[in-house]
Amino acid sequence: MAKIQPLAAAASLCSSDDHRSQQGRQLAYTVWMKSLVFNGNGCTVYDPDGAVAFRVDNYGCRGGREVFFMDRQGNALIRIRRKGFGMFRRWEVCRCAHNGGQEEEATPWFTVRRAEKGGATMAMHGGAGTCYTIDGCSARKSEYRVRGVDGAVVAEVARKQTAAGVVLGEDVLTLKVAPEVDHLLFLGLVVVRGLINRSL
Repeated sequence: MAKIQPLAAAASLCSSDDHRSQQGRQLAYTVWMKSLVFNGNGCTVYDPDGAVAFRVDNYGCRGGREVFFMDRQGNALIRIRRKGFGMFRRWEVCRCAHNGGQEEEATPWFTVRRAEKGGATMAMHGGAGTCYTIDGCSARKSEYRVRGVDGAVVAEVARKQTAAGVVLGEDVLTLKVAPEVDHLLFLGLVVVRGLINRSL
């Protein structure tokens, strides 16, 4: 089992309240597809200020069956589970709720499935169909886009560039999220794509 959790020592981490306050403006997160744990599998997410916001630490094999996305207090924000086999494989994502410090039953949120031409589709739970598509889920590609039903790009992942224009390695990425969407949802999609490619 893998968990995404923040570093307790970082004072400026993003909590679930911070994510709600960030709605309405575009943000760029840095995603390093490496675990901070020695010999661990996972990734580390940095907020726009450069502080560690979340991390994935998978102590077992790559492509774990279950991943938890946690805030800085250690509360699970989302849970990702792999279901099915072969062409019927899917990743079910639930949003976790809390009441008085007690974690409640996770509420189904969305499902991701592989699609043709190396892509993937995402459908909201209880929705009428596909809400977003991911262009490019190939493990050989570090750059990809997430599009809405109208084809507009709502999130984009690319190799990170420094202020001087130097392109960093293929495992250091920038996630840009449109201002009108739920940033937590697309952070979850980045993790799902990593699970699909067994890079986490």
